[in-house]
Amino acid sequence: MKEILTNGVTRRNLLKTSAAAALIGAVKAAFPSGAFAATGGAEVTGAKLGYIALTDAAPLVIAKEKGFFEKHGLPDVDVAKQASWGATRDNLVLGGAANGIDGAHILSPLPYLMHTGKVTQNNQPVPMAILARLNYDSQGISVAKEYAATGVQLDASKLKAAFDAKRAAGKEIKAAMTFPGGTHDLWMRYWLAAGGIDPDKDVSTIVVPPPQMVANMKVGNMDVFCVGEPWNEQLVNQGIGFTACTTGEIWKGHPEKALGMRADWIEKNPKAAKALLMAVMEAQQWCDSMDNKEEMATILGKRQWFNVPPKDVLGRLKGDINYGNGRLAKGTDLYMKFWKGGVSYPFQSHDAWFITENIRWGKFVPNTDIKALVGQVNRQDIWRDAAKDLGVAASDIPTSTSRGKEIFFDGKVFDPENPSAYLESLSIKVAS
Repeated sequence: MKEILTNGVTRRNLLKTSAAAALIGAVKAAFPSGAFAATGGAEVTGAKLGYIALTDAAPLVIAKEKGFFEKHGLPDVDVAKQASWGATRDNLVLGGAANGIDGAHILSPLPYLMHTGKVTQNNQPVPMAILARLNYDSQGISVAKEYAATGVQLDASKLKAAFDAKRAAGKEIKAAMTFPGGTHDLWMRYWLAAGGIDPDKDVSTIVVPPPQMVANMKVGNMDVFCVGEPWNEQLVNQGIGFTACTTGEIWKGHPEKALGMRADWIEKNPKAAKALLMAVMEAQQWCDSMDNKEEMATILGKRQWFNVPPKDVLGRLKGDINYGNGRLAKGTDLYMKFWKGGVSYPFQSHDAWFITENIRWGKFVPNTDIKALVGQVNRQDIWRDAAKDLGVAASDIPTSTSRGKEIFFDGKVFDPENPSAYLESLSIKVAS
């Protein structure tokens, strides 16, 4: 039983607050003209953030471990593991005040699906905001060992004959992803469709939480899966399957996870929201340094975070890829990016692609006003304010909300100014 002192405060919380206050004092002394002066005092001293055990959650984990939240006046930020993306959604719907969470490391399309009520109970919209992109690249599409002889890599069509034969034998082809309409669902669908395999007709898509992917493939519950690291690497390390391709090979420099927050939390705590973002941005800079990769892998591997061997994290952080099918690639540029090159900035053009792909597969109606929806959720304006207060060099702040046309491995081009032309160019789709 907790020992209550006065006004509902526990001795444990009092000690925790006192220790945090001492730490903040020390940090203020070390950074006298830093973020404390810039934010002018946040409305709250913390927030409840969720994360999934994926390498791209590193900015939140590192911000907590390295004291960046404390540095920016938020000593009470709680970074709590979520069991699945469904649990992340449910806890965001609840909100921190109701024992849920205020924000999260999140699949970039998920705030849009929640904002419009597409994936919530009774289709009730939950106003959401995207404050930053957390990373680019370094997800993977993994295939069960039984398909090694197909030689499948970036060209998924090499699986067609094997899939046809398995279906003819009365067996189901299962393609696992982490959340319908999420990034892994979209990478899997893009890859299959580019190879002439219809993800809605030729395979059965199933939802599996990231940390459960390897165990499920080990017992034969799926033929292919798409997930972030360290799970593709762990699959290879355990000799259960192989990586057909990394998602950076499908779309080089693609956006992946985001820092998503409930919009009402931002409205109530605008200074805290900016301070929170600044802490995460500093963590992204730390994560981006090659000098920090080994320490980062060790931290993420800890029991309280991912509970995996650091070697499962480290290789692909550095661009060293053992595909598990005889291919070894050292020092590639397919490693996970966290900062350089505008990674942290939430380009609105990227969110436009996520919405367009979800129109392609029937999650949004064809006449969705993409630009208006992006404008409601994407808060790149807060990112720019945070970057200014953080002293980010002008050269590291994108001058436009669009990164322009994007080119995919199969030659398809997405022009954010003309999403319909992109949709028309795709042969396999639900949208008409």
